Amino acid sequence: MIIDLKEITSKKRQDYLNHAIAPRPIALVSTINGNGQPNLSPFSFFNLFSIDPPIVVFSPSRRLRDNTTKHTYENLFEVPEAVINIVDYEIVQQMSLASCEYPVDTNEFLKAGFTEEPATIVRPPMVKESKVKLECRLKGIKPLGKSGGAGNLIIAEVLRIHIDDNILDDEGMIDQKRLQHVARLGGDWYCKVDKSNLFKVPKPNRGLGIGMDSLPPHIRHSKILTGNDLALLAGVEGMPELNPFFFIEKPDHEKAKKMIAQGRIHEAWQILLHSKKQYDNRYCDKRIF
Repeated sequence: MIIDLKEITSKKRQDYLNHAIAPRPIALVSTINGNGQPNLSPFSFFNLFSIDPPIVVFSPSRRLRDNTTKHTYENLFEVPEAVINIVDYEIVQQMSLASCEYPVDTNEFLKAGFTEEPATIVRPPMVKESKVKLECRLKGIKPLGKSGGAGNLIIAEVLRIHIDDNILDDEGMIDQKRLQHVARLGGDWYCKVDKSNLFKVPKPNRGLGIGMDSLPPHIRHSKILTGNDLALLAGVEGMPELNPFFFIEKPDHEKAKKMIAQGRIHEAWQILLHSKKQYDNRYCDKRIF
């Protein structure tokens, strides 16, 4: 199916894009207006865009329903500061409650059951229950359109980070296994990051990986090995040499695939190099990389 976005409604556009471009981290943003009234609202159009200077961007888009702007957007013109409270699984339902479109004089901290915690540099309060809080100062606002659904890019510089000690490892860094991030998908769908779905993708060695195009044909055209398998093999810095003393009872691609799954790339290479004699229709096709 091919979809021309100019030929469908804005609502349909939103549905397709929100389902396709996911998961998205969630910024639970606290701001205040000129009278000091706090506002709290979540945004999944949010990410990190620069380290030096440390810049994050989120977008309180114009409402599709009636083309009005959100209180967060309006507050930032009055007080150009914000706190981005990172959402994890323990506060996801409260975050959802804070997303309700309450009247302008409503304190979403109270509605969602969050505790206001004074920030140290900026004026808006932090969410005490959030395990990571970013104190930010506004660098700019970039409207992307004037119709319903148009984004308003809020460009903010991170001044200070508050991190719960309980999610730090022995080296004082955030332990990814201890912070159960929540991310937004399409519709009412979310996902949770926990130990059961975490995995690492090793970078090629500090040099350059040899690349798919350098794999021997009997490996590159394997019917057994997937693109992910081949990429792990192609991430080595130099072409391995066959070790004649490496013993393997059955040097086939299935065995090599198991070694790759276990992270035993060197052994997988030796199995595959010894399996060159079996370069026939059992293992190879015309796949080209």
